[in-house]
Amino acid sequence: MALALIYSLISVIIVSCASLAGAITLVLKRGLLEKIVMVLVSFAAGALIGGAFIHLLPEAIEEGGPVFPMLIMGIIIFFILEIYLYWYHCHGGHIHSHKHGHQCKIRPMGYLNLIGDGVHNLIDGMIITTAFLVNTPLGVVTTLAVIFHEIPQEMGDFGVLVYSGFSKYKALFFNFLSACTAILGVFLTYLFASMVDNITMYLVPFAAGGFIYIAMTDLMGELKEEPDFQKATWQILIFLTGIFFMWLTKVIAGV
Repeated sequence: MALALIYSLISVIIVSCASLAGAITLVLKRGLLEKIVMVLVSFAAGALIGGAFIHLLPEAIEEGGPVFPMLIMGIIIFFILEIYLYWYHCHGGHIHSHKHGHQCKIRPMGYLNLIGDGVHNLIDGMIITTAFLVNTPLGVVTTLAVIFHEIPQEMGDFGVLVYSGFSKYKALFFNFLSACTAILGVFLTYLFASMVDNITMYLVPFAAGGFIYIAMTDLMGELKEEPDFQKATWQILIFLTGIFFMWLTKVIAGV
């Protein structure tokens, strides 16, 4: 379990560095940025779906316990968090601002954005740690999926902070501090795991519910709005690649 803690900490530190992705927007041309963002979103959606149904749920069913109640609870908790903590966050508007060149219809306040994003990253840290508690290959793939999902979001967060009045450098700094709450998520999950027997019996299906919610609302909900037939087809293929990648890691690792 100690090894899982070390791996989780290294992973969330890497994920936290994704908060600096906003700096990329300062040098990339808009057209190239749009392509990169949607590739990452497409792959992350597939990887999260694959992680839930190919890795987490089979593991949870094998361990026994309240698999489907915890799965449903995971979806409900993520839904409630998004309703009450991200109402100002304009999740889809982040990517839309890159695709269509406009900000969210609801102008968010910078500090509220930081608080909401901090909660989001806290949960990411918990999900990554849970995955490492199951097995290392799943933890690695989960970290990659979270990174791919975080980069476009953090690009959007950077834009929101600048729009709210932060300088570009302060926006990068405070966005990074908000991302570091993922480290707290690691220690909280590890603490609960050491205090409660068979904690993964509860955390694994809960994390699966979180995977499914993030993929099907924040990410797939964004992808289905693509009006261009050719781009939509590529997004579907990349999405399927994300699922295939999760299946491949399961086969190779034998887990």
